[in-house]
Amino acid sequence: MKNAKTITDNTIDQDVLKYTVGDDPILDLDLAVWDCMGTAAHVTMLSEMPLKSPIVTKEEAASVRKALARISELAEKGEFTIREDDQDVHMAVERMLTEELGDLGKKIHTGRSRNDQVAVDVRLHIKDALLRTEAEAVALAAELRAFAVRGGKTPLVGRTHLQPAMPSSIEMWATGHAEMVLDQIENLEAAYRLADLNPLGSAAGYGVPLPIDRQRTTELLGFSRMLHNCFGASMARGECEASLLSALAQLMIVLSRLAEDMILLSMPEFGCFKLPREYCTGSSIMPQKFNPDVLELVRSKTAQVIGLSTASMTLMHAMPGGYNRDLQDCKSLYMKGLDITRTTLRILLKVVAGLGFDAERCRASFSPGVFATDVALKMVAGGMPWRDAYHEVRDHLERLENEGPDEAVAAKTHAGTTGGIDHTLYAEREAKMLKSVSERLGALLAAKKDLLK
Repeated sequence: MKNAKTITDNTIDQDVLKYTVGDDPILDLDLAVWDCMGTAAHVTMLSEMPLKSPIVTKEEAASVRKALARISELAEKGEFTIREDDQDVHMAVERMLTEELGDLGKKIHTGRSRNDQVAVDVRLHIKDALLRTEAEAVALAAELRAFAVRGGKTPLVGRTHLQPAMPSSIEMWATGHAEMVLDQIENLEAAYRLADLNPLGSAAGYGVPLPIDRQRTTELLGFSRMLHNCFGASMARGECEASLLSALAQLMIVLSRLAEDMILLSMPEFGCFKLPREYCTGSSIMPQKFNPDVLELVRSKTAQVIGLSTASMTLMHAMPGGYNRDLQDCKSLYMKGLDITRTTLRILLKVVAGLGFDAERCRASFSPGVFATDVALKMVAGGMPWRDAYHEVRDHLERLENEGPDEAVAAKTHAGTTGGIDHTLYAEREAKMLKSVSERLGALLAAKKDLLK
């Protein structure tokens, strides 16, 4: 990559400069703390290289880390700025170090490129954001389970093709959605494992003729391992973001189905659920309206994240090996995807926490046909072949008039059905996930604190 002087060369056409810089001065503000952390690890490693004449002494590295700690503190306070002539966070940090430390600040980029520098920043940022996203997903699942406890065995018509199908319950509905949310954390974990690989030291994708210690920076930054092949490390940048967006899109699809269920079941024609009024909007002309706009927007936001995921994969599909500037655009895609998903999780948490239900409307929505399968299976238990029982019930649906929803809910007791929901199972999964998130987030923040002091 070009050095700071040529990057800001006034001979570059200003329209071209603006086009290539893009939104980096804004987006990179979220990377400033992580850029300081990555630089601190790199400078520490430089000071430990086995050279007769050290590029950076241990004392100088300590001075750099202290200066980086001050810059990081500014970033955390929202007081860090990227000037127009900086173009990105990397040059802004280097400028500030040079202003404070003179020629020492000019040495920090030795042996690295902006390619591996931004790749490290992005991966550290993704690791932090993913762990926080997982915690927010667990919180939503726990709130759904709390709603399941409130609703308990209250009967709820189970539907297939949106038509009345079989007896269900509020507890089964809510914990079913909770389990879907928890299962999506597996996809987030897969994205986390890809992000937890250190690209630092790959430079522009081909390494450098210096005795750098990539394992050392891997340990300092708390990565599980390094991306061994420098060429592969350079190409892996976009793959990391695409994996994240794919996981976010799948989670958003689950959240969209939850939102759609709440919209349908709160319609006056159903009346089973009651949406909290403070999360519904009114009409400019119809005084009686309380609209589920926030839930409708979950569907829209889901479409956006799916689009961002598709964009990230399309961006890379015909890209040649090595670094290409196209990869810069992955940054805005994954950051927007994270913001949408995390905001949606927090909004749905509030809606579910305020969700009510009408037990009598739930029971009143049962029609005799909903009990058909259960009654047929009772006949089978009495010795009748299944197909005969099926036709007997189908031809005499009028005989189902006296079946009761509460009895039907209580009759099914095997694992996972209306009488067999295991709340302990969910609670243990939630606790295990939160423990893992807490430990890893604590380790990441501890590594940052150790480097920036």
